[in-house]
Amino acid sequence: MLSVFDMFSIGIGPSSSHTVGPMRAAYDFIQALREKKILDRVAHIHVTLYGSLSQTGLGHGTDRAVIAGLMGYQPEGVDPSLVLHCLDDCAQAGNIRLGGIKEISFAREDIEFERWETLAYHPNGMKMWAYDDRDDLLLEDTAFSVGGGFVVHENNLTGSDHTTEAHKPRGKKLDISDTHPVPYPFTTGTELVEMCNANHLSISELMWANETALRSEDKVRTYLMQVWHTMQGCVKSGCTSSQEVLPGGLNVRRRAPKLYQEFAHNDFDFLGLHAGEQRPILHPKNDKSSWVDLFALAVNEENAGGGRIVTAPTNGAAGIVPAVLNYYWWFVDGADEDGVCKFLLAASAVGYLFKRNGSISGAEVGCQGEVGSASSMASAGLCEVLGGTPTQVENAAEIGIEHHLGLTCDPVGGLVQIPCIERNALASNTAINAARMALLSDGSHVVSLDDAIKTMKETGDDMMSKYKETSRGGLAVNVVEC
Repeated sequence: MLSVFDMFSIGIGPSSSHTVGPMRAAYDFIQALREKKILDRVAHIHVTLYGSLSQTGLGHGTDRAVIAGLMGYQPEGVDPSLVLHCLDDCAQAGNIRLGGIKEISFAREDIEFERWETLAYHPNGMKMWAYDDRDDLLLEDTAFSVGGGFVVHENNLTGSDHTTEAHKPRGKKLDISDTHPVPYPFTTGTELVEMCNANHLSISELMWANETALRSEDKVRTYLMQVWHTMQGCVKSGCTSSQEVLPGGLNVRRRAPKLYQEFAHNDFDFLGLHAGEQRPILHPKNDKSSWVDLFALAVNEENAGGGRIVTAPTNGAAGIVPAVLNYYWWFVDGADEDGVCKFLLAASAVGYLFKRNGSISGAEVGCQGEVGSASSMASAGLCEVLGGTPTQVENAAEIGIEHHLGLTCDPVGGLVQIPCIERNALASNTAINAARMALLSDGSHVVSLDDAIKTMKETGDDMMSKYKETSRGGLAVNVVEC
């Protein structure tokens, strides 16, 4: 099964599928050249981006991400400012240092945007070729960035995987339970709840048992805290940024810094109150939903600026889980770091179901797969730490996605700004309402989470491609001035 280490990964903005994934794919290509001991023979590399990667790649910084990956950097540790400038630096110098070792010539034309062709397996496809000094091919690879920073390489696919219904084999491909057995494997929400009830476990307890079957308790908790602290750091960076206008040409102004100053003056300075498990319970004068808006805006503006981010489960929807988790941390009596861990574990269980049985890729199913799945995950996490039963948590997750069904992905200018930033804030408050609504009942409901995920996938399959992260429909073509 996919681990919490997979569902929440630390990377950079602005997109998990268009920035983080391509960087990982390019890094993998360099590693393959190393393993075959032919990196020192490379004289030229060419990369072609297809489908959604090409149509909105410029706005997402895909070409910059590819260069950073070829240079040997990974999203988890790379300096975000390096990624912002690496393409221009290499183009100006006329060379690139592959893996930080092998220097070869480079021109912008070596990253090609093929806007009229989409590869069959997934809309986010890319091909890479490496040649020697006689233009003989040394290595080629076709990779797909399938959402959330996940990468699938064509040479790892079986014959049955080559289908337009790529979500089916991919779900099995990314399920590692066969090689890494866990005590409580599940493939559906129904199985998850039944397993919890049969073993008298909460969803977070079941996930903890699975995670600690793969890694030590210390490693799991340390990583969960690293995710949480990165989310906190992202909120802080977004609230204190000196950048007034986001990059990309739309002239979108950052709102979080000004809001933070207003809230800190009129309410309290929450950034000075991070004090571990002993933090105070805050009683804001401003409406709590406004604080949730601030948390989400801060994260997504930082993401749009290419900053350090946690994919949760994607970058385009990266503000929702942190916003709801900060709501829990600051405004729920009894909140502590154990609760943070439980929140992330329960959210991860729901994220896995979306990844396995649906999709978290905006290029595949629209924004319902990004913002919708993130809202569902946050709903489940909050319901868990508020004392919800497994049935209530599953109900909260279902409410979280049901009211995002059909949501299109139509970023203006191919940038993760309009409508993405505000959409995260709205979805964060929806997640809180979903958790509260589920707690008002005994958990019984007509539509199951499995039904909603299945419906989301079918809706995405029926959705016209121009509404799926191509910037060829919706707001992307109707907004003429910003």
